[in-house]
Amino acid sequence: MTETILEMRGMKKSFHGVHALSDVNLTVQAGQIHAIVGENGAGKSTLMKVLSGVYPHGDYEGTIRFLGEDCRFRGISDSEEKGIIIIHQELALVPLLSIAENIFLGNEQAHRGVIDWTTSFLKTQELLKKVGLRESPNTLITNLGVGKQQLIEIAKALSKQVKLLILDEPTASLNETDSDALLELLLELKRQGIACILISHKLNEIAKVADAITVLRDGATVASLDCHAEAISEDRVIQHMVGREMADRYPKRTPNIGETVFEVKNWRVHHQEHADREVIKGVDLHVKRGEIVGIAGLMGAGRTELAMSIFGRTYGQGISGQVFLHGKEIDTRTVQKAIDHGIAYVTEDRKGYGLVLDETIAWNTTLANLQAISSNSVIDEGREFKVAENFRRTLNIRSPDVYARTVNLSGGNQQKVVLSKWLFSNPEVLILDEPTRGIDVGAKYEIYTIIAQLASEGKCVLMISSEMPELLGMCDRICVLNEGTFVAEFSASEATQEKIMRSIVTSGVN
Repeated sequence: MTETILEMRGMKKSFHGVHALSDVNLTVQAGQIHAIVGENGAGKSTLMKVLSGVYPHGDYEGTIRFLGEDCRFRGISDSEEKGIIIIHQELALVPLLSIAENIFLGNEQAHRGVIDWTTSFLKTQELLKKVGLRESPNTLITNLGVGKQQLIEIAKALSKQVKLLILDEPTASLNETDSDALLELLLELKRQGIACILISHKLNEIAKVADAITVLRDGATVASLDCHAEAISEDRVIQHMVGREMADRYPKRTPNIGETVFEVKNWRVHHQEHADREVIKGVDLHVKRGEIVGIAGLMGAGRTELAMSIFGRTYGQGISGQVFLHGKEIDTRTVQKAIDHGIAYVTEDRKGYGLVLDETIAWNTTLANLQAISSNSVIDEGREFKVAENFRRTLNIRSPDVYARTVNLSGGNQQKVVLSKWLFSNPEVLILDEPTRGIDVGAKYEIYTIIAQLASEGKCVLMISSEMPELLGMCDRICVLNEGTFVAEFSASEATQEKIMRSIVTSGVN
């Protein structure tokens, strides 16, 4: 009989009177990959923060048993001593330190207070080999891609003699190749007897590796599924997650596409730090009224660089080319000028660039259009409240009120606040960079509905996404970017995942 490594019973946790966990039970077996799924705000990350000691004993109700012992963790160090290691969605690596320094940060290999660099180097080499990396231990983190950084986080966990590894949305920022490598590593760790809790919104990835699935909804456990006892369909998991059947993943829409409104011609951008490296190579792009245009491409193709350079030149140097609105050339050299011309950009990094997390929903919602709620440069708080409350209701932002701090919202609700901010600026052109990254299927549908509504109102929508099904399900036209240039374009009727990938791998761009 398989040994139970973890039991959590009757877990409850509240924030300012709002129940994040109301009744959660979780059982994980030794050497098992156990997936936890649920909509944003269901309580997944909160539960893992309780388990890992981020929220210490006394801040929650319920019992935790690990390896047969009752546990009352007062902090992360307590849980790590037991072998419970959590890797958060936002990686905790120091960019300007080496791989070896990061792996042993806080756990330095020292003798009489002096770091033993030879031992650190050799142990790092062994750990890197275990996670399939060949980099030198002296390599700086800043010189590595996100996929390799994720593997280094796992190497760091292995250095701490991990028994239960918790990964919160580990593939959210990874391309398909890096995601597959990470999932294969989890299977290898399973073969070594290491248990894993995997939080993910990507149900297809969960289907590849999970032995069991626990579904949370509104802070409670609603289903515990054994993947080996029966076939578990995505539709069944989704129904548990959202409490209803979802016949369609994408809203039905009848495009009403008009004349060309937005154009970019011969756009060139050089790397932010390396002026001799051209990352966008003379691209042309246009979007028509009421049209949703997707930009597909692998990580590093230049999608975000293109979007940010157009929007106020917030990325790059040596930028050249022309931007047209309604056939007239416009100046987008600063963010304010881009906004004034009706261009909005929803960043892929909502926490870093999209929101001021310590401020309220109301504060963030009106940030891009303060003049609309001001008189004589003084903000009218009553008008601000009305605007924010209208968006909170219209976009179904789940919060007690508009004065809740955005840091306390789930990822999906944070994304809706970012959308609210830019919708309040009343844009003609909306650039969406990974608009549903890291959010659940229910919240995705709500955001897709908002995007479809904007298109029906005649807005121009440019949508960047790493999820090809999302582009195929939402876009009227898909442009494929590879190594800084467009290599193919498909209408909605002719586009397929195979055609998009074939155009990338056979483009032969130098």
